[in-house]
Amino acid sequence: MSAVTSLPTVLAAAASTAGASPLVINLAILVLAGLVGYAVISKVPNTLHTPLMSGTNAIHGIVVLGGLVLLATYPELGVGTQIILFVALVFGVVNVIGGFVVTDRMLEMFKAKPKPKADAADEKKAGV
Repeated sequence: MSAVTSLPTVLAAAASTAGASPLVINLAILVLAGLVGYAVISKVPNTLHTPLMSGTNAIHGIVVLGGLVLLATYPELGVGTQIILFVALVFGVVNVIGGFVVTDRMLEMFKAKPKPKADAADEKKAGV
C-alpha cells in the first residue's frame, strides 16, 4: 500500500476483509466527514466566518453546476433518478442563494454608517 492513501480506500480495504456492504462503508464515510466538518467549523473564529461562508458558497455553486451537467449529459437516467436529481439541484440553488444573501448581510455590518444630516429645525433647537 502506498504512503498516501485516502480514507475511502482504507475503509474499502478494511470492509472487504470484514465483509461489509458498500452501503455501510458509504454511511461510515458520511458520518466521519460530518464529525470532522463539525470539529473544523466549530474552531473557526467569528472574524473568519464570512470568508469561509463565501468560499463554501462558491464550492457549492460548482457542485450545482456539476449536477446540471449530469442531468443534461445522461438522458438515460431513470425518471425517479431524474426527479431526485432535480430536487437536489433545487435545494442546492436555494442554499447557494441563501448563503450569498446571508454573506451580504454580514458584510453590511462592517460598512461605515453615514452620519445623518442635521435639519434646520434641529439646528435652531441646538442654539446654532
